[in-house]
Amino acid sequence: MADPQPQLEVLAEAARINGAAAEATLSGGELAWRPAAAGGEGKERRLELESEVLGCRVEGRKLRVATFSTNSGGGGKGGGGDGNRRRGEVVLEMESDDATARWADAIRDRLASFGRPKRLLIIVNPYGGKRSGRSIFQNEVLPLIEATGILYTMQETKHRLHAQEIAHSLDLRKYDGIVCVSGDGVLVEVVNGLLQREDWETAIKVPLGIIPAGTGNGMAQSLLHAAGEPFSISNAVFAIIRGHKRALDVTSVVQGKTRFFSVLMLTWGLVADVDIESEKYRWMGSARIDFYVLLRVLNLRRYNGRVLFVPAPGYEEVGEPVEQSTSCKQNGVSTGSHEDKADDRNGSTSGYPGPSIQEADLEWRSLNGPFISVWLGNVPFASEDVMAAPKAEFADGYLDAAIIKDCPRWDVMGLMVQLKDGAYVNSPYVEYFKVKAIRIEPGLRVGRNAKGGIIDSDGEVIARADEPEHLMAYGPPIQLTVDQGLATIFSPRSR
Repeated sequence: MADPQPQLEVLAEAARINGAAAEATLSGGELAWRPAAAGGEGKERRLELESEVLGCRVEGRKLRVATFSTNSGGGGKGGGGDGNRRRGEVVLEMESDDATARWADAIRDRLASFGRPKRLLIIVNPYGGKRSGRSIFQNEVLPLIEATGILYTMQETKHRLHAQEIAHSLDLRKYDGIVCVSGDGVLVEVVNGLLQREDWETAIKVPLGIIPAGTGNGMAQSLLHAAGEPFSISNAVFAIIRGHKRALDVTSVVQGKTRFFSVLMLTWGLVADVDIESEKYRWMGSARIDFYVLLRVLNLRRYNGRVLFVPAPGYEEVGEPVEQSTSCKQNGVSTGSHEDKADDRNGSTSGYPGPSIQEADLEWRSLNGPFISVWLGNVPFASEDVMAAPKAEFADGYLDAAIIKDCPRWDVMGLMVQLKDGAYVNSPYVEYFKVKAIRIEPGLRVGRNAKGGIIDSDGEVIARADEPEHLMAYGPPIQLTVDQGLATIFSPRSR
């Protein structure tokens, strides 16, 4: 049984609020006031401290309460009536300095009781997306953080994998969380850095936060959408300030002795080709994706290969059964178990060894190609406007697989349009199911131009035909195994 919450003192006294005489009350987690005019019969205003207040500061007899509210009932200056939160302020002018100090201490004690973080490391990627990470931090993140009184250290990334290096060597005792002002790639780097540490079991429980400042921003959109919150930078910041957390699945991606960890998605086929090959049209802006989708549909590629998987309960009839002799380690795939550790992307064998083989060596099934697209999602959104895995959950222990095999050319175009709301998974041309583990055996394109393809994880190329400089090779099997709820991430509380 949980310990009972301490009884909070109820404060009530006359004050001037936003310049008008009023009777103010602080009871539980709520600040309320009623205008003293007209015999105290004016409309009562209320502020929920947990969900509407950033912090407070004292100026003489004035207590300035910083709010972040829809103003549906709070009445703080700056709120809006359109359902979106905005910064505002409620100014209480008390009758004495002592009264002001007493009310300020009472509000701060209540805010502290909500479990909000006190010290944060904020990693800013100034190069991602539209190179706006630095300005987003200065103009949108910092004002909210400073209003709360949270202590922070800001560090900018200087090169690829810098965030991973920071997380790997960080003194975690100094912080209550690590926040990434970036796209999804920096968050993935931090996860990999934490899991490469000798103290990975403790390190991976440090809460992580994501503030969207990249191209895709799939994790931030997934978290906000799940809580019924509009997608915005300020809502993402406030979710971190409030300190609510949820568990997050982590996927081990292994080929032979090479291993890294993913939290978002992996794609092979059409989506990976569009995502990576359209980079040469970046000068077109956001139109480059639609343009390149059209090019790829006009010259549709199909890839030979095979996908093997351990289905989640309820999906045991997908595909065909695999002979029991086909084990998890066949064809050079290592599970990353304690008995046979794979190297991480920096060649180290220390840190998290990956899920044990007992979790993955189950009843395997398979789908044979050719494939148009293979998409594996850990969270619902791949980017702000692409819901690739509408049934995905953050900590269910499964990846959501969406596989397109045989599909007429122009129906493929229709499916791409339906990615916005996830409706494409209802098409008869899409095989959508959940897996505990999955192994991709990628092959060459069908037809005379028999080239290999691209495998893309969390927005980065991990394997590409005829390009040996990538983390993994195109052709040998790549296996993904889910570790349920391994990481922790700051998350908005559902409305």
